[in-house]
Amino acid sequence: MLKHFLCLASFVFLINATAQDTTHNSHINTPLIYTSDTAQQKISGRKNSAEQISKPYVILISADGFRADFTELYEAKKLAALSAQGVRGKYMIPSYPSVTFPNHYSIATGLYPSHHGLVDNSYIDVSTGSFYNMGNKKMVAEGKWYGGNPLWVLAEKQKMISASFYWVASEADIQGIRPTYYYIYNEKIDIATRIKAVKDWLSLPEADRPHLITFYFPDVDHDAHNFGPDDLRVKKSVQFVDSSINALQESLASLHLLINYIFVSDHGMAKVDNENTKPLPSSIDTAYFTIPWGDTQLHLYAKDKTKIESTYNALKKDTSITVYKLDETPAYWHHKTTDDRYNRLGDIIITPHFPKVFNLSPRKTSLGKHGFDNHMTEMRASFMAWGPAFKKGLTIDGFENVNVYPLVAHILGLTIDEKYIDGKLEVLKPILKK
Repeated sequence: MLKHFLCLASFVFLINATAQDTTHNSHINTPLIYTSDTAQQKISGRKNSAEQISKPYVILISADGFRADFTELYEAKKLAALSAQGVRGKYMIPSYPSVTFPNHYSIATGLYPSHHGLVDNSYIDVSTGSFYNMGNKKMVAEGKWYGGNPLWVLAEKQKMISASFYWVASEADIQGIRPTYYYIYNEKIDIATRIKAVKDWLSLPEADRPHLITFYFPDVDHDAHNFGPDDLRVKKSVQFVDSSINALQESLASLHLLINYIFVSDHGMAKVDNENTKPLPSSIDTAYFTIPWGDTQLHLYAKDKTKIESTYNALKKDTSITVYKLDETPAYWHHKTTDDRYNRLGDIIITPHFPKVFNLSPRKTSLGKHGFDNHMTEMRASFMAWGPAFKKGLTIDGFENVNVYPLVAHILGLTIDEKYIDGKLEVLKPILKK
């Protein structure tokens, strides 16, 4: 998955200057690996078990950056009507940080980022010293970066066929498993072709038919970043998503299958001050810290642990930023030392005060951003659900996105052990008919 995953910037920087280069920080531009592969990928030899054939279907749809209020603000009338036939969440709370990769994977696993290991769009795996970069196609397909049991892995382990028309990590060999049918992310496939692919999947013989399908839209995120969330071009992209989802469900209606639709987004979006951005604080000596690129959050990984305290104290004097050691972070971030299961969080985390953002590159940054505190109103994501499993005409209060995972597993009749996930079925079970 690529273009939308560059949603924080058009490239990624790793700041790793020498001790002599503390005035002009050197930037290492990590190369991006693009793909032009538009062919469907298929894992052969799989079939639904007899038990799974009779199960219902779930299509989990994400529109990146589709803020909780965009439905009304930009007149997404089809989504409003469809969710009125089912369930609408006032909002969904993203996991922290409120960025694309961690949140799509939290929805897919029911785990907070610090618990599934994908702690940011770019980060350091401290144990190995390896640098994860969302823009590196080869890297994002390596299963070693992804903890937990994403829904498609859960399904395939229990002999239920799954399919993905894009989702974070759906291209990766997680525990050696990918969806039976999937596409390598690119933006060359038009929406009509994508809808036809889903219909083709659901028209297969029962033994070959996927019961779990993930489907992804990058459009709102692209335009909200580039032009800011208040721009009319965002309205156009919201209405494109709206009409496309309506076209999808209308196309599938003729199949007369028990299809449940769940529409989510990964995060919201806010307009920031992209004229007066913040450079890397001068009190950070890059001879002693490695800093992956970021704009609403910076992880500082100490190369010399003895420098943590003095750097932390120096940063605390800057009233334009908030500085944390891990055990000082808000509890609802789940960024404590004890949460850091994969040893991937920085020794120090710094955040700018909204609407300010960091800009570590020579290029002007975008007008729309996310990644801020996940309880900030502008970061709120969307949730809607309709289909035979759901009650009708129900509106519910906001909830954390990790609770989508046990909901989907329950509808599909997949076995999970809630002791090993952060989401709880009890949160969303009341929206189900039974």
